[in-house]
Amino acid sequence: MPFNSFENYPMSWKPRRADLEKPYYLSIAASLEKDILSGALPENTKLPPQRELADFLDLNLSTITRAYKLCELKGLLYAITGKGTFVSPGISAQDTFLDQGSPVIEMGMIKPFYAWNQSILNIAGKVVNSTDNSRLLEYSNPFGTDRQVKAARKWLHHFGIDAPKENILLSAGAQNALSVVLISLFKAGDKIAVDAFTYTNFKGLANFLHIQLISIETDGCGMTPTSLLQACRNTEIKGLYLMPTCSNPTSIFMPAARRQEIADIARQFHLLLIEDDIYSFLAPKGVKSFFSMLPEQTVHICSISKSLCAGLRVAFLAFAAKYREALVAGMLNINLKTVSLNGEIVAELIESGMAFHIVHQKLALAERRNRIFKSVFDVPGSDDIVRFFYWLPLPEHLTSEESELLALQRGVHILGSHRFAMTNIQKSSYIRVSVTSPDTEDDLRKGLLILKNIFTDNAPNFFV
Repeated sequence: MPFNSFENYPMSWKPRRADLEKPYYLSIAASLEKDILSGALPENTKLPPQRELADFLDLNLSTITRAYKLCELKGLLYAITGKGTFVSPGISAQDTFLDQGSPVIEMGMIKPFYAWNQSILNIAGKVVNSTDNSRLLEYSNPFGTDRQVKAARKWLHHFGIDAPKENILLSAGAQNALSVVLISLFKAGDKIAVDAFTYTNFKGLANFLHIQLISIETDGCGMTPTSLLQACRNTEIKGLYLMPTCSNPTSIFMPAARRQEIADIARQFHLLLIEDDIYSFLAPKGVKSFFSMLPEQTVHICSISKSLCAGLRVAFLAFAAKYREALVAGMLNINLKTVSLNGEIVAELIESGMAFHIVHQKLALAERRNRIFKSVFDVPGSDDIVRFFYWLPLPEHLTSEESELLALQRGVHILGSHRFAMTNIQKSSYIRVSVTSPDTEDDLRKGLLILKNIFTDNAPNFFV
């Protein structure tokens, strides 16, 4: 039956046919998932019968069946024989994190190794028991005390960032730092160039602030200069967002020559470059940051969540003097200040030398896990960069959505490239695999072998 004849049909869920893209079953499943997670479709809502929805959208019944089955396998839906298909209860609160104690091997979220938490707690105890410790529970400099900023400068300098202390601020983690930068230095409608596969939280933040992200093609070295140059000539781009060291999700390390090419284009078109360098501690010694190459146009963000501790929520911003007033105002206006106690613990970790010891030990542990990964999966043209995660291309018979589900069915949690893609049209599909998150090296090896078996299996038939 034609689509238009159902325009006023009393259905509980009516996706717009014009919004769907091929392959339609994935597009329908994504739309359904979005409405369920947002709460637009409350729990236990009865969905339209598959045949009626197929007629409504003027699509084959099998397309709707596959879409419903995909959402059912994700736990979003449940079916009752003779009664229909319903939205599962409690789904809108779900996210990509697994519950503690889950038997599933975690390789989706990127854990930073927790083996040194006790050492960090010992430092925290020293700070809490120090003289004049009560001041840590009082209002203090919202951008970091003088001691904390000096420690931040020491940390940044160790990783090649040379900024005067008056051009360094502390924030309550990388997400807050990104919020401050976007709110302070950009406005609604501005355009920022990003990689074709981009950090999901940055996508969400830009969307919330009505900032338009422009997808730029990438290759094995990161964002391509040709594509960026073309975009800058064709549209008015104000900013550029990059994760040059172990880019999330692609795990690409941008080499020095490519960094220079991108910096030259940013200089030519006066782009404000946001350098999100959370993995700077993984970079080989002597590799220049964008801040070092383009200090007058770069805001450098360095969070300690992966290098030291995820729970302290501290990040450092380094920037040119001309941005300070706007950044300070933005930080005060949206009240995203660093907890003084957290800032003091991080400062003590750095000043005592413990922070550098932890980084050294984490690198050694990550190297071991990288070797395990490479013993299971071939990494063509592999470099010597230590990574916390890898970006694996999928065989043609698997989509990233299907791979997530198959892996979860077999006891492994991963994230597919559809979560990071700037467009719904992907030439290839991938999965992001964290090597630092499994509890043990044996778990890592087991999880990798499960994924390899999924890759080598014949085309999945769970939609039949």
